[in-house]
Amino acid sequence: MLLSTALGKTKSHVHQIPKDGMTKFIRSIAEEKHEAGQPFYVLDLATIERLMDKWNHSFPNVKPHYAVKCNAEPALLTKLAKLGANFDCASLQEIDTLLSLGISPNRIIFANPCKAISHIKHAAAVEVNLATFDSELEVDKIKKWHPHCRVSFHVGSIAQDPTIYREAIANARAAFDVADYLGIPKMQILNIGGGFRSSTPLFEEIADVVNEAVKDYFPDPNLTMIAEPGRFFPETAFTLVTHVIGKRVRGEKIEYWIDEGIYGSFRPTLYNSCFVGIKPLSRQKSKESSQIYESTIYGPSCDSLDAVAVDIKLVELQMGDLIVFYNMGAYSKCAGTMFNGFDMLSVPTYLVHTNSS
Repeated sequence: MLLSTALGKTKSHVHQIPKDGMTKFIRSIAEEKHEAGQPFYVLDLATIERLMDKWNHSFPNVKPHYAVKCNAEPALLTKLAKLGANFDCASLQEIDTLLSLGISPNRIIFANPCKAISHIKHAAAVEVNLATFDSELEVDKIKKWHPHCRVSFHVGSIAQDPTIYREAIANARAAFDVADYLGIPKMQILNIGGGFRSSTPLFEEIADVVNEAVKDYFPDPNLTMIAEPGRFFPETAFTLVTHVIGKRVRGEKIEYWIDEGIYGSFRPTLYNSCFVGIKPLSRQKSKESSQIYESTIYGPSCDSLDAVAVDIKLVELQMGDLIVFYNMGAYSKCAGTMFNGFDMLSVPTYLVHTNSS
């Protein structure tokens, strides 16, 4: 069964595979169902479970509101909802995506700081009653078109320096105090933002700093704390499988062309916003090469700038072999374009659950 979405087609069957069985699964899908020229994703739902456990352990008092803009794969959204996450939406389209999956509007925050009036009206109509803002005029818009809406105080996304979080939370305390002084109804929601990465030790450092700062500046047990993690959940859970569709040898260097590029899933690489792992994979294990060459990988478009990886070391590959890219779940599927007619809608996602034993 296929689930058609704005991001492609998702196979609804979940394959149970051993923890070390991903390579075998990828080979089987490539052999059985895909000709060269048809990339595909694999989503490991067990990774999402492990990351939710990690979040709850590090931030026991912070409710995650997953940023849908990062990756709106329905299987991912459904899994996160079942695990207890709430959601951060930036548009009425994202709100409607969640509602279509049966997710309650009271689990959604409208987190675009500058919203079109039509989108504010839509949020009011479907009872999405929590929003963010960053200007006086935005508050006026919300008050006029969605008078029942509540707002949250956002400390910002500063994920590169854990110590700055303490300063931001101290500033939030000052803002709360000013609101009390001015007689504004008591603020009860503190939004610590997003930008968290699950794949670096920095996450634990940030959690320690935030938890300590909240204890110092917000001892009120009635305070509700939320966050807007995006890449934290999907980044390491998605694997992209591509095929070698072209090859050119230039002396001691080899150039390859694959069936995905920077106008599709690799758009984030233009902004150095992803840590992609690369693994070459022969379609037939017995024919794997051991000789290493300096290699460049290009995408399928006719643009010479469509370079996925430049001057990297790879074993020699043949036409139809696979190149597997790990950590491809953040801002990849959602950022693809229709350049040269290559369509992200045709890239399917297969679901697996890797067993720990």
